[in-house]
Amino acid sequence: MSKNNYKVVWLSAGISSFIAGYLVKDTVDEWIYIDVKDQHPDSMRFVHDCEKILGEKVTILRSQEYEDVEDVCRKTGFISTPYGAPCTGVLKKKVRKNWEQEFYKREGHMNLCYVWGFDEKESKRADNMRLNFPEFTHEFPLIDKGLKKEDAHALSISLGLKRPIMYDLGFPNNNCIGCVKAGMYTWNLVRKNFPEVFEKRAKMERDLGHSCMNGLFLDELDPNAGRRGEVIPECSIFCFMAEQELNGEQPIFQVVKTA
Repeated sequence: MSKNNYKVVWLSAGISSFIAGYLVKDTVDEWIYIDVKDQHPDSMRFVHDCEKILGEKVTILRSQEYEDVEDVCRKTGFISTPYGAPCTGVLKKKVRKNWEQEFYKREGHMNLCYVWGFDEKESKRADNMRLNFPEFTHEFPLIDKGLKKEDAHALSISLGLKRPIMYDLGFPNNNCIGCVKAGMYTWNLVRKNFPEVFEKRAKMERDLGHSCMNGLFLDELDPNAGRRGEVIPECSIFCFMAEQELNGEQPIFQVVKTA
């Protein structure tokens, strides 16, 4: 690795981001995980297990402005927008940007190289990432090796890495419990496994007058609705960046002033 570059793996507490980083681990300068209170507690167990396998410490970052997803939604008055979910923007993207600012203050002469967990099926997204964020160097080890998400999970098993429990509960990604981008099937999994979270999100929807699912409120959701295998984005930094590829760097929300 050139001394003019600093390579970072942004862990999402998902399998793909870890395996992508593991494939190039000998050239990685720092591993970073952005913790959000709404993620299952097992996510932190997973991060610490990653540390054991790597023999490296993972830097843990958290928002200093907002407590959790509901705090963001209530203070901004939004649940989701065409330009992304405000919770992802401030709990993850803004935390990353703050880290970058501090990094450049210390190491202004160095370039940042980011390692992402896009898999073999996401080559177009990787191309768009390079095109829309040229200020960074980007690496996509899974794509370079022609690996799919299923391959990444198989590799994690061979390393003895126990995947986050959300996968075992049937969730397609290890997102926050009650991710505001989820579809009907996933919301019914939340209702089954985390009923208290389901009720809190349903109340929040009514209080704000906005729904998570394009006008369908959670308290109206048929318990049998949805289908297994529905597409739900992995709610990580690169998920938010990908949304901005399509919509430009426009504001995703305005803060609603409250008394």
